[in-house]
Amino acid sequence: MGDRQEFDRTELAEDRTIMAVERTFAGWIRTSFAAIGIGLAFKVLFGELDPPWLARAIATIFILLAAFLSIAAERRACRAMERMRSHSVDSPRAPHLRYVAWAVAAGSLVLAVAIWLMRDVAVPLVG
Repeated sequence: MGDRQEFDRTELAEDRTIMAVERTFAGWIRTSFAAIGIGLAFKVLFGELDPPWLARAIATIFILLAAFLSIAAERRACRAMERMRSHSVDSPRAPHLRYVAWAVAAGSLVLAVAIWLMRDVAVPLVG
């Protein structure tokens, strides 16, 4: 009876650890999306800066930061999952983490290029 309780307790702890890794990954991905939003907002709100490329450069920095954060989050989550496997944890493989991270990174890079290729269009402010 004692062995079964110990096994159940360990199994539940392992499940909580896996879910914590996934929650942390999701938090970093949300931070990536926030950096993309800040970059886009900066470009839209301060597009008239002088010199004209300055708003694009600052927006690009935030968007590239988002790409970096998503890849760093994926690497960190995969390392944590790998450490759990070494302790005979039946943890799931995490290809979905990799897909999400690389999709966010690729989207960020495409967006950064698009910011430099698009023409400046005056956006009327409502108010």
